[in-house]
Amino acid sequence: MIDIAFAQQTAQGGPAGAFFVQLVFLIGIFAIFYFLMIRPQQKARKRHQEFLANLKKGDKVITSGGIWGTVVEIGEDTITLRVDANTRITFTKEAIVSYQPKAKEEKSEKSE
Repeated sequence: MIDIAFAQQTAQGGPAGAFFVQLVFLIGIFAIFYFLMIRPQQKARKRHQEFLANLKKGDKVITSGGIWGTVVEIGEDTITLRVDANTRITFTKEAIVSYQPKAKEEKSEKSE
């Protein structure tokens, strides 16, 4: 392994050439890391922020803990959900993950 590294250094013009190859390699690794991990995470975070900004009273949502509820009140950093007839729970906005899926059975019953 050491012999191969030494042979590459000598073939490319010494330590300066080896440094350039390592630099290009590190830049390539960072570019791959950015496009496969950082950028998709930034897009997902942006979509979630837009989702939270568009929430309104009456929306049926799911929290990160799996609680299903209807939005009753929206504050600056908090949101209050009605989870039962007389039960209301306050969460931070970041705890809201998605809208509740609409059941196909409800749609077919209403159309008949």
